[in-house]
Amino acid sequence: MCPVCEAVLAPWGHGRSREVRGDLGARLLVRPRRSRCSGCQVTHVLLPEVLWPRRSDAAEVIGAGLEIAASGVGHRQVAAHLGLADDTVRGWIRRFRRRSEDVRRYFTVALVALADDPVMPEPTASPLSDAVSVVAAAHRAAATKWPQMNTVSRWAFAGRAIAGRVLTCTPSGS
Repeated sequence: MCPVCEAVLAPWGHGRSREVRGDLGARLLVRPRRSRCSGCQVTHVLLPEVLWPRRSDAAEVIGAGLEIAASGVGHRQVAAHLGLADDTVRGWIRRFRRRSEDVRRYFTVALVALADDPVMPEPTASPLSDAVSVVAAAHRAAATKWPQMNTVSRWAFAGRAIAGRVLTCTPSGS
């Protein structure tokens, strides 16, 4: 479904191939599909769940960095742990901090919708930590409801749930 006008999307070739950093230093070559809207004629690049828009790292890598940062570790130590550039990790953390309240709110609602008897995460020392913990709780609730969700990482789940907008603004501008 088209995110602009909600009409049907049709195949439209492929986007350019790109290399993405995966878990444990793996390099993934990705050639995303493209689609064209039958209504507004706009073309869209269709990313797999493991990728987020405008990122050179897989969702699991970014999520691991956010989880480490949520425990109170600074961006330089997170970057060293992941073997990435300081600026890259600092950018993720800054963007996630700006979005953390929206992410926390979205996944709190998702947790309540998914769990029969939701257990809300305890408040933590920071909005970033609160958002990370509720993403994990919502993923656990989804995996309890649908066991096949255990094969999907919590960060791929998070990206899929909010259209990859974990680090960027939503299309509506929130």
